[in-house]
Amino acid sequence: MPTLTDLEIRPARRDQLGEVETLLIEASEWLASRGSDQWQFPPRRDRVISAMERGECFLAYRDGEPVATMTVDDQADPEFWEPEDRPEDALYVHRMAVARKAAGRDVGGELLDWAVDRAAAAGKRFLRLDAWKTNPGLHRYYLGQGFSLVRVVDLPHRPSGALFERAVHGSPEGR
Repeated sequence: MPTLTDLEIRPARRDQLGEVETLLIEASEWLASRGSDQWQFPPRRDRVISAMERGECFLAYRDGEPVATMTVDDQADPEFWEPEDRPEDALYVHRMAVARKAAGRDVGGELLDWAVDRAAAAGKRFLRLDAWKTNPGLHRYYLGQGFSLVRVVDLPHRPSGALFERAVHGSPEGR
């Protein structure tokens, strides 16, 4: 597993809401410029603030500049993760966005490795996420980051639903 060299990840404070929203909006604009309908809505401020208050929303900095955000929590979406998936065995990634100025530098990979370490420290077996069903490039990205596609849940009212998980180091699955 690569070591984090110059990426500093820390919980986002309430007074950093603007930085988190800027990263999320920039990601949505970039996706739109590529013809994707993913994240084409304003960030759910209530969810971001709630995650900040729980210490689950993070900002990543490189050279003192914010370059990414993501939320990591134990909140399994009940429309996607079923009881037989043992949702309590995982931490979940939400709203991961990397600034365009940091694109191509594996910031996302470092964030995901950090989140796997966080899951291991919490005694979890997996790091999980759900991705937009119609974004095969994103699916390839997560597969390349060591995730496995669990299944695709096709709910007409949910554009997300491609479910991925990555075994945590030290778990029977991640050895």
